[in-house]
Amino acid sequence: MHDDRQLVEARLERVLRERIRPAVHPRTAPLDVEIWSASGEPVPVAEGLAAPTRPIAEGTPWGSPWGTSWFKVTGEVPADWAGHTVEAVLDLGFTPRTPGFQCEGLVYRPDGTPVKGLHPRNSYVRVGSPVAGGERVEWRIEAASNPDLDASGVPFRPTPMGDLSTAGNAPQYVLGAMRLAVFDETVWDLVADLEVLGELMAELPVDGARRWEILRAVSRALDAVDLQDVGGTAQAARDELAGVLAAPAAPAAHRISAVGHAHIDSAWLWPLRETVRKVARTASNMTALLADEPEFVFAMSQAQQFAWLKEHRPEVWEKVRAAVADGRFVPVGGMWVESDTNMPGSEAMARQFVHGKRFFLDEFGIESEEAWLPDTFGFAAGLPQIIRAAGVRRLLTQKISWSRTNSFPHHTFLWEGVDGSRVFTHFPPVDSYNCEIQGAQLAHAARNFKEKGVATRSLAPTGYGDGGGGTTREMVARAARLRSLEGSPTVRWEAPAAFFDKAEAEYPNPPVWVGELYLELHRATLTSQAQTKRGNRRSESLLREAELWSATAAARTGFPYPYDELDRIWKTVLLHQFHDILPGSSIAWVHREARATYARLAGELDGLITAAQSALAGEGTVPLAFNGAPHARGGVPAGGATTPDAESRAGAVPPVARRGGGYVLDNGLLRVEVDARGLVVSARDLMSGREAIAPDRAANLLQLHPDFPNQWDAWDVDAFYRNTGRDLTEVTELAVDGAAVRVERAFGASRVTQLLSVPLGVGRLDIDTEVDWHERERFLKLAFPLDVKADRYAAETQFGHVHRPTHQNTSWEWAKFEACNHRFVHVDEPGWGVAVVNDATYGHDVTRTVRADGGTTTTVRASLLRAPRYPDPETDQGVHRFHHALVPGAAIDDAVREGYRANLPERRVTGAAPVAPLVTVDEDAVVVSAVKLADDRSGDLVVRLYEAHGGRARATVSVADGYATGRAVLTDLLERPLPDAPAPASGQGDVRLALRPFQMVTVRIPRGEDPDGA
Repeated sequence: MHDDRQLVEARLERVLRERIRPAVHPRTAPLDVEIWSASGEPVPVAEGLAAPTRPIAEGTPWGSPWGTSWFKVTGEVPADWAGHTVEAVLDLGFTPRTPGFQCEGLVYRPDGTPVKGLHPRNSYVRVGSPVAGGERVEWRIEAASNPDLDASGVPFRPTPMGDLSTAGNAPQYVLGAMRLAVFDETVWDLVADLEVLGELMAELPVDGARRWEILRAVSRALDAVDLQDVGGTAQAARDELAGVLAAPAAPAAHRISAVGHAHIDSAWLWPLRETVRKVARTASNMTALLADEPEFVFAMSQAQQFAWLKEHRPEVWEKVRAAVADGRFVPVGGMWVESDTNMPGSEAMARQFVHGKRFFLDEFGIESEEAWLPDTFGFAAGLPQIIRAAGVRRLLTQKISWSRTNSFPHHTFLWEGVDGSRVFTHFPPVDSYNCEIQGAQLAHAARNFKEKGVATRSLAPTGYGDGGGGTTREMVARAARLRSLEGSPTVRWEAPAAFFDKAEAEYPNPPVWVGELYLELHRATLTSQAQTKRGNRRSESLLREAELWSATAAARTGFPYPYDELDRIWKTVLLHQFHDILPGSSIAWVHREARATYARLAGELDGLITAAQSALAGEGTVPLAFNGAPHARGGVPAGGATTPDAESRAGAVPPVARRGGGYVLDNGLLRVEVDARGLVVSARDLMSGREAIAPDRAANLLQLHPDFPNQWDAWDVDAFYRNTGRDLTEVTELAVDGAAVRVERAFGASRVTQLLSVPLGVGRLDIDTEVDWHERERFLKLAFPLDVKADRYAAETQFGHVHRPTHQNTSWEWAKFEACNHRFVHVDEPGWGVAVVNDATYGHDVTRTVRADGGTTTTVRASLLRAPRYPDPETDQGVHRFHHALVPGAAIDDAVREGYRANLPERRVTGAAPVAPLVTVDEDAVVVSAVKLADDRSGDLVVRLYEAHGGRARATVSVADGYATGRAVLTDLLERPLPDAPAPASGQGDVRLALRPFQMVTVRIPRGEDPDGA
């Protein structure tokens, strides 16, 4: 029996490969092909259709890197093919490598009507079924010669192909066969039968009766096939398989809801402009497949990608609109893009849902209740609250299955965030967001599913992504045979909402996971491409300011609120938070463009802010200082205040004193000693008398490590990087620079200049670092060894902070050796703590050791720079600037305040008189994250705020200038009244709120008078 099994399996594989699959197209006829290549960037479709062409023969090289060629394909169906199904098989030069990472094409009719995409595993275009014979065919193909960045076969090899300036112009592809072909549907069905049964057979127990039943049927089918006449005998072979294919699945079989999908990275190994075309090709494919397959359902996320179709490919957009209206092309996710969720700030993460959901509502009348993030690199603990506040209840992701140390214990569960919000969450156990409905994948899903015994179903996103063309007709055929097949999970095409409805109904009390969903992989994405990250942080801060000042000016002066400009800029920033742009894991082209985009947006936002402030200040000569920090306590106004000409005490600095070979900085609150190495050997909080720096240690210590991960260069940093490294203690210059100490260092091919200062009135050491970075495969850290016994620390996340352990008691804790923070990290022991704040970094690590004196040293290290070489060989080369601050004696409220202050510049204009805040809050624990006018242009004021300390808070929000606080309502993120929320208490000009720990609320206040004079 053993030998029989092996012989049948080997026979099946060869006969399929060499005889049956080739017989799907038993007769072919050549097509005539001509080509025109654009000289630069892609041209409009009309121009490509009309371009002059020249003949090109099979076997001819074509396509410079990132080029566009238009093929003209013509021919005539042979007369003797009448009555047959005929299609064209068009090979642009595809390789057997993964779809989506090589050449692709979109087929048009001569009149510009899109037909479908061409991809390595989806290269047919139907002519007719049946044909009459003699039909003339003509198509145009817009073909992209995107380079295969791993064509060498060695993954992660540095390549110059990731940017136009270094890619050269050598042809990338060789034109393959372009032919008409008879399509034998019976043979095609036989292929599907044999593939499904062969794959199922391979997954069944070797000694199981079902496996042998299938094996015998397959053997009979192969005997029935005449290899010299496959088409004439295919039906006889299918008849031999009919019995085993008709055996229904067991009642307890795992249930898989398949949904067509094509995960398309909005940028990655291709630039943004190419994603527009990848989306057009895939959407054309999927609308064509929907027309052919009545049970098929396709889901597409990322409102940005729909918007690209509407703007750039209206002919494809109309097909998508029709398919959406039919209910089978399903917009999912409710986000502008599938963003990173660790690094985007509070407001940016909220606006991902605001802009995404609003687009789907405006264009389709659809409100998605499922967040769709299959490929995002871990999930911040603040996200559940944002999801729920957007009117979303459920989340799908896949990436956590990539964790290398610990296996996540659930596939279906409730995820609880920092404020207590819970989201019904599903991780598909198929462990892929590019499922192909293969037997091994389905068997893995059934075996892997961790909720066996209490739940029965899982989701399988099905189709080739990243320009691979989405779901194929072969996948649909497999699903049809697996609808109910003994030995296999069952497969049904279902929209995500239908799956989630059933999953929630059958599993009403799933387990709960509290806190962040940390991915034990891709940790270096918190550091790679530092200028992209700085651009993001700066854009978020400027947008907050622009909205605040514009709203204040609109309320006070009638200043025209820049709705359109802010909408456009927000969408651009949100796009660049995509999970391969902000994380720094895209090609050089993407990050080059991102740097230019951020610079342009900064100029635009500075212009909006200046215009609003000038309108507020009026005509005059009095210098006014503006500060847009989070709340009105401690001289940090929420609504945008001005003060008459006066030095900001937070900006002034005391003189520097010389001591030995170093210097002392002392402002009466904090005394800092800098030794001859330019290192901080003491930072004493003069109010408490506590020393922040651990004995015999030094802070402001730059540390350089080797950085060559096992794979995924831009994505990963592996734990062994910590095994070796060196402290950068040599100085080239140590001097007084105004009221600061300047420290200069040189190492390798790089240089560092730092300015250390302590401002008056604040117990804070400011550290401004400029690095001219020219290292390769190195990791630069900035270390602060602190004399604090902390078993855990706080790191800011969206609308709050998350606590992480400093110890490594378990493998789960050990695996978090690099993590994310926003503006601050805070460590403390009862009654005293230290904050490290930043203006542009995210990655960090916190460790602890016990000293010989019995004390504990807790070391906070900020991650500054890396130098991976794939996919961008020049990652981070050049000049970078960072601002960090050490705040001894800081409680969590100090960490919040100083974190905001480090990211908000003080601005000065000349005006006539001070300007009072539009919005103030009387409670330090409550932070205002947004002050803006309502998106519906009603003139209503929208204020979003949250409890930032992790406790309960009562706060009064005071609003000036004629807003009817008595009619204030609590809303969701889309500024719609919450149906079950009571109206907040209000008085004349104020709104009173009671907040639970980390609760975020959005308050909408109409313009006008309060009812009854309240």
